[in-house]
Amino acid sequence: MSVGFAPRPRIVACLLLAALLAACEREAEMPVPQVRPVRAIEVQPREVAEPVVLTGRIAAADEVALGFRIGGRLMERPVAMGQRVEPGQLIARLEPQNELNALRTAEANLAAAQGQLDEARSEYGRQRHLEERGWAARAVYERARQAFQTAQARVEAAKAQLELARDQLSFTELHADAAGVVVAVLAEPGEVVAAGRPIVRLAREGGRDAVFDVPASVIRRAPPDPLITVELAGDRRIRAKGRVREVAPEADPITRTFEVKIGLIDPPPEMRLGATVIGRMETAASEVLEIPASALFRHEGRPAVWVIDRATSSVQLRPVEVARYETAKVVLAAGLEPGERVVTAGVQALHPGQKVRLAGAGP
Repeated sequence: MSVGFAPRPRIVACLLLAALLAACEREAEMPVPQVRPVRAIEVQPREVAEPVVLTGRIAAADEVALGFRIGGRLMERPVAMGQRVEPGQLIARLEPQNELNALRTAEANLAAAQGQLDEARSEYGRQRHLEERGWAARAVYERARQAFQTAQARVEAAKAQLELARDQLSFTELHADAAGVVVAVLAEPGEVVAAGRPIVRLAREGGRDAVFDVPASVIRRAPPDPLITVELAGDRRIRAKGRVREVAPEADPITRTFEVKIGLIDPPPEMRLGATVIGRMETAASEVLEIPASALFRHEGRPAVWVIDRATSSVQLRPVEVARYETAKVVLAAGLEPGERVVTAGVQALHPGQKVRLAGAGP
């Protein structure tokens, strides 16, 4: 029996020795934390005058919708969109048959009233002559005088009706009240149009505006009476200066922006009506934080940077808010504080808590 159990202590010792050797081997295989070299900058505030850039269009400083004072069937519209018109030029004409009939009726009524006046005047003259000599009764004379006055009133009323009929006939023609360019055609021949309905929209000569849809935040930050630079979108070399001429009192219900009209100072002829332009305004100077574009990456769909902890020389993920993107820089709205150190190269190979050292520094 003693001979059969003698090897057991040696077997247990061998197993324990093998386990210790394996544990030591695993400890030896554990990797040493890697320190990655990176490039970084220290974020410092910079005072800049932040530009506001918006896209708009050229419009006439004075634009009016022309329409008839009366309703009727549109018979003729000899002008087309984009056509230049002169003062007094015919814009459109209504079918005038009803107004011509009314004019003839008014002329006939005036003629009848004039005949009655002539007759009453003659009778009144005779009765006055007789009354002065005492040969006519006073009552007969008074009736003749009243008849004469009534006939005079009828003639005046007939004249007024004739003038009204002439005006109504003239209202069947629509003429340009000033020189300008037709920028919109709003009715076609054959349509029955109501009184006051716009037929064409005319951009009068005498000035040009650059019109922009501006957010309320930009209006709040704008300096008093700013000078705006307006450039033609197709050729940025063609430009003009201007100042705010009008700000809409109410925001657009859909875009929630305000229409702002910039009165241009001596605009070049290339800035035609409807042309697309770019407006630039410098706002008041303010402190901003800028970082190189290479420092920015996206984490879970949001912009972020790696910030170096000076005490531990490790990086931490920091979400940021971007105010605007420039060619090689990014202007931040929030997320960083002045003096913090941000990684600018090697951002894709890092993870939270990663040990780093600045490139060019010692190990």
